[in-house]
Amino acid sequence: MYKRLLENLAKEALLDTPVVLIVGPRRSGKTTLVNQIEKTNRTYVTLDDPAALEGALADPTGFIRSLGVATIDEVQRAPELLLAIKRSVDENYGPGRFLLTGSANVMTFPQVADSLAGRIETLRLLPLAQAEILGTKPTFLNRLFIGKLGSVGDAIIADELIRAVLLGGFPEAISRNSETRRQTWGRAWLESVISRDLRDMAQVGKMNDLPKFMSLLAEYSGKLINYSQLGAAIGASHKTGQRYLNLLEQLFIVSMLSPWHTNRIKRIVKTPKLHFIDSGLLAATKGILFDKVQKDRTQFGSLLENFVLSEILKLISVSEMHLNPYHFREQQKREVDIVLERNDGMVAGIEVKASATVRASDFSGLKTLAAACGDRFAYGVVLYDSADFVPFGERFGAAPISVLWE
Repeated sequence: MYKRLLENLAKEALLDTPVVLIVGPRRSGKTTLVNQIEKTNRTYVTLDDPAALEGALADPTGFIRSLGVATIDEVQRAPELLLAIKRSVDENYGPGRFLLTGSANVMTFPQVADSLAGRIETLRLLPLAQAEILGTKPTFLNRLFIGKLGSVGDAIIADELIRAVLLGGFPEAISRNSETRRQTWGRAWLESVISRDLRDMAQVGKMNDLPKFMSLLAEYSGKLINYSQLGAAIGASHKTGQRYLNLLEQLFIVSMLSPWHTNRIKRIVKTPKLHFIDSGLLAATKGILFDKVQKDRTQFGSLLENFVLSEILKLISVSEMHLNPYHFREQQKREVDIVLERNDGMVAGIEVKASATVRASDFSGLKTLAAACGDRFAYGVVLYDSADFVPFGERFGAAPISVLWE
């Protein structure tokens, strides 16, 4: 069983917050985590149980009153419960009363978005990070912002890196013995989530077209989003394409990276960039296997960028720093794959390269970003397929991808 980086943070939240909500994709380990956190004197209910769901929908207030201190799994299936939880907390404001999980980001639902303001802490549990798989304690984000990255003695490189990227982080996929069985699991997971959870969340009129839509999204991974093209793929408008994409993001299937911008550069591309939440899921959707990547690495770049972003999002979710992730691209096509802005305004840039060599030209986007930030720029790094750290002047360097979990 894996030790989750989020466990201590969740335990701390339960000591001073009435409602703690852990959100993330299905089968990412939320139920296992909440059962590890606290069982004593806590009623456990899952809304995947038809009887429990029927009771919650029929009488939300009575359902909550009957529970006392409780863990409620898959709360997105009955979002009306959050209003009943609000009333219960207002009557008895004590820490740790409700521990909730959700396989959709219920706090974005219009009917509940403001219902628990000031009463809830939301934590995000994504699929396993490499640090969790390997049992390490990552310090990458702190070292990035002080510019103290270095070489890695036992780095994951070359074929081993390809395998890690294709594996992804879903615990059940990792437990399967063969690559084809893992990808079979990934495709079945995607079909299940779309057919069940998407129907629960919204009225989607073209469910039969969603497999085609997902295949197109996989081709868009790592690229700027074109909502018109996405909608046209299923014979719909750009607004429908945008709506479907937003729903898939709420279900933690994809992640849209917003553009970073500043008044110092007038001609900045202001279009979001699309990624999958898990590189293994992306590989399964595209049908990319190890032998194919080993022989032809042309498709590895987008998979690797997706993998690195996923790792960084997992680190952000447990970091004491308040960081927002973006991408950067200006009209001259100088770009940075990932931009991290801290709440004090400091900025770090991360460029991802699938090659084992780095050249000075690989820093052009990072240097443009640095010039735009001025004194706010902390550090710029190119993460690449190597074990060695190479400095490229003040505030720039090339570092192994394995620094993410060291």
